[in-house]
Amino acid sequence: MINLKKFKYEPGEHEAETASNSYLMSLIAIIMGLPLPIINLIATLIFYLGNRKGTYFVRWHCTQALLSQTSMLFINSYGFWWTISIIFSDENISNNYIAYIFATLIFNVTEFIATIYTAIKTRNGIHVEWWFYGTLTTLICKSGK
Repeated sequence: MINLKKFKYEPGEHEAETASNSYLMSLIAIIMGLPLPIINLIATLIFYLGNRKGTYFVRWHCTQALLSQTSMLFINSYGFWWTISIIFSDENISNNYIAYIFATLIFNVTEFIATIYTAIKTRNGIHVEWWFYGTLTTLICKSGK
């Protein structure tokens, strides 16, 4: 799921810290806006916009964090609104609902652990590519040669 790769150059201390902070931003947003899935995406988007003109290492990791939060928004929003519809309507809790919430929980915990791991490795200047997001990030983020 996670690949450690050698980056094209050795990122400086400031670059590593800023890239690491792009992942930490989503973790901080989880604490502040847990019930609303959009809060994580907004926080990560603001951090991305503030660093989109940074070095390639920083831009790459800000983009990867943004992409992961975008997919989390869709997954968590569906579960959130499904839960709201159960609370405020006559809909019953079904096996499908329980399975979806369970899968969402596993996905969130996995993403949370991967985010912490990536923030630590990136802070040490190690380039971490997530499965799917890493390839997509490489396609989106231009190296600026």
